[in-house]
Formats: sequence, C-alpha cells, structure tokens
Amino acid sequence: MSVNHSPASTTSSPASPFEVLPRDLSAYRQGNTGIDYVHRFESGRPGPHVLINALTHGNEFCGMVAATHLLDTGVRPLMGTLTVSFANVEAYETFDPAQPFESRQIVHNLNRVWSNEWLDGLEDSPELRRARVMRPVVAQADHLLDIHSTSQDVAPFWVYPAFARNSAAALAIGTPAVHLVMPGGLGSGTPVIQHDHFGETSGRGAAMVVECGQHFLQASSAVAIDVARRFLAHFGLIAQEPAHTAPEPARRFELLQTYVIKTPDFAFTRPCVGFEVFAKGELIATDGTDEIRAPCDECTILMPARASVVGREGVYLSRPLA
Repeated sequence: MSVNHSPASTTSSPASPFEVLPRDLSAYRQGNTGIDYVHRFESGRPGPHVLINALTHGNEFCGMVAATHLLDTGVRPLMGTLTVSFANVEAYETFDPAQPFESRQIVHNLNRVWSNEWLDGLEDSPELRRARVMRPVVAQADHLLDIHSTSQDVAPFWVYPAFARNSAAALAIGTPAVHLVMPGGLGSGTPVIQHDHFGETSGRGAAMVVECGQHFLQASSAVAIDVARRFLAHFGLIAQEPAHTAPEPARRFELLQTYVIKTPDFAFTRPCVGFEVFAKGELIATDGTDEIRAPCDECTILMPARASVVGREGVYLSRPLA
C-alpha cells in the first residue's frame, strides 16, 4: 500500500494534518470490465456479488486506500464475485492541498444523483456521466459497501436505509458501533446505496455507507481497510479474521431531517463537529431568517457543514433509537 504524507501548510487547510494525500491511480484505470477503474474477480463458485466502492467523493481518501489495498494485496473471493471500483477519479485528480475540500465534486454530488430522474435526464456533468457508466456495476451487485469519510474528526459510523437486511449486516459486522438509520432516505437526493434494488423494501442485499473518520487521517484509512475486509468476510468472500477487541455496544440514531442550506448566512449557534445534542425546541442554526430547531429531545446532529454553501447539506437531525 502506497500512501503519501505531507504536513498541512495553509490557513485554509483542515484542522487535522494531512496524513494521507492522493496517489497516482493511473495503474488502476484499465480494469477488466470495460469500465475505467472497475475491477471484477470471479471465484467460479456460487456466492454473492459484493461491490466495494471508493471515491464517491474525490477528497475522501480512505476509500482509495482501502480499494488499492484490496487490489495490491491480491484479495480474491473464495466464493461469489468481488468488484472493486473507484467512482469519482476525475474529482480526485483535482485535489489541491490549499483547498482540500474543493475536490469533493466537480459539478454534482455523485452521491445524490442515483435516481432514474437524474440518470435518465438531460442534464450533464462529470458526475452524471460517471454515474451513468457505473449504473450497471451497482445494479449487478448483491451487496454494496460505499466507503466515505467526514470533514470533522468524529467517531466512524454506518449510514443505511432502514431495511432489516442492512441493520442485520451492520450489527453482525460489529464495527463501527454507531449507526445512522434512514427510514425515508436522505431527503436531499438519492445516494448510491438506494439505487435500483438497494432502495426497494424487497431488495436482495445490503447496501451501506461507512463514514470512516476525518478525510486526511491515517486512522480513517485503517478503519476503511478493516471495515472493507469485515464486510467481505461477513458475506463469505474472504476468511473471517479474529477480533482483537470486544465489540462496542451499538448506538443507533434515526435520521429525522436533512437540512439543505438556503442562504450564505447559514450558521450554527455554537461550534459543531457532529454528535452534539440539543433539547427539543433548542436553536441549532439559523439560515437567513429561518431557524433550525431541534424537533425532539436528545436531538443529535451529524455531518454539520464546515462552510455555508447554498444548495448543499447543512446538517442531519437525528434522534437516538432504543
């Protein structure tokens, strides 16, 4: 595994140092599926088709580290089929350490365009072109792990639609211990984990995001590798690896609302990195004349925006589940 290291050097850099930076992915461009940056390995034995997807967002490097780990170490399925993909390499290649969050996307958020309306529509962008090319890759998979990271240094967590098949897989895999469950989707677009059969109540397999920690930390890459291997082992594609520590008790949250920023004046009432708790009715943020207040007691916020960008998500509001 090759990982570059560099210290943060500008005032616009993240609070955490750059422990992981991009590596050249040109060697991974030509896979064996006819689609750039998509690699498939068939065992020749019956079993599920598992897709491990990285770089849905171009600056979320932990997925790149996990995907290259699987390819560089020659991981092959004992049963079924393994597909490893790098999604938004075009955005990834625009990374500038002076503006490390700008390479998240070029035009569209690649993780919000997986509805038929977007994919069959007339609009065009690098992300839409990539999603349209990868559409059959996602639809063919039985199980999907989409690897992400966060702008703030918070505990890793799962994100998944509230289907029993997803919660069962997350609980069995055992780490991360924190789960964000979406009973009605994100509310701000369609993520890849809700594309095609993955978004259906009767869908045939698990589809989950793992948020591994802050974008540029080595620890996040370690989480990504660990979870990817655990995911594959859970579905029988590789051997189970012994656990070195006892699993933490699961902490589950239900997504109540995804607030999308309306004005450049969006601001939190106090500094937030994620997992802050608010009482019912307490003011969380303002957006021009709008007030975002906690809809319930113990309202827990996740993914607070680090900057006010109109049209992007400002914050997830959730409540703890028993």
